[in-house]
Amino acid sequence: MLRPCSEPYPHWLLTDPISGDALRLVPERGGLLTGWLCHGPWGGREILYFDAERFADPALSVRGGMPVLFPICGNLAGNELVLPQGRYPLSQHGFARDLPWGLDPLPDGCGVRLTLEDGPSTTRAHYPFSFRLALELRLQPGALAIEATVSHTGGPLDPPMPFAFGLHPYLAVPVLSQASLTGLPPCCRDQAAGAEASTEALLDRLAAGVDLLAHPAGPVTLHPGGGAPEVLLETEPPFDLAVVWSDPPRAMVCLEPWTAERGALEPGHPASQRRLELEPGTSQTLRCRYVVQPPARS
Repeated sequence: MLRPCSEPYPHWLLTDPISGDALRLVPERGGLLTGWLCHGPWGGREILYFDAERFADPALSVRGGMPVLFPICGNLAGNELVLPQGRYPLSQHGFARDLPWGLDPLPDGCGVRLTLEDGPSTTRAHYPFSFRLALELRLQPGALAIEATVSHTGGPLDPPMPFAFGLHPYLAVPVLSQASLTGLPPCCRDQAAGAEASTEALLDRLAAGVDLLAHPAGPVTLHPGGGAPEVLLETEPPFDLAVVWSDPPRAMVCLEPWTAERGALEPGHPASQRRLELEPGTSQTLRCRYVVQPPARS
């Protein structure tokens, strides 16, 4: 059931009548998922970190929930998108997280569909393409299934549309210094330093703040510590890069699926090999899933 609520801030609440699991959404603020209540052997627990006080000031960037990254992940050189048809200002992570989205319940009542479309006054000055982005969030037992469909809605003579896509969920942890992750490969990219690095060495500094990108071979698990349930990220190619970001002293760890690292839309950039591209009239669907499970016994 999807219904509007006014407290603790205006939002839409989707509740599963059987499990009691729930999603909080604020579509007018970037299609933002602000809360995910998940029930299990641990009782009912809020999975997402959300800074409601900061959210109350629209002039400040959001810290919490699950911002959407499109049409780029990370930033571009000079914050500029260079295309054959011109140069376009495009800030870090793109514009999707700053624009109002549409919101509709899924027919079976178990999820919602958020939609964003291009507009002459909202996106064209930054990204000269006709597009539609549909994000489906579906509650499953102990899990949240996510499906994003990107469509190039331009005419047959329009050029191909390059893009990258990512999600930026802030996962709550009781104490940042007790959190850990498993499932990442031995080597990763230190995005702060712009260099290859040891994953273990960076994760040892999780409580001090990290920003790493890796290409795991399978699921990645966040172990929050403090008896909190674990959160496992399952992905499918090409939505299979994992970014880990922490921002102390905030009690959260971001475990983010990306299609490509920063710079993927820059001509000649090493990351451009992972750039996705759509011909007019075509679409691409990207999938991932977050699974909540009891903490492993030590």
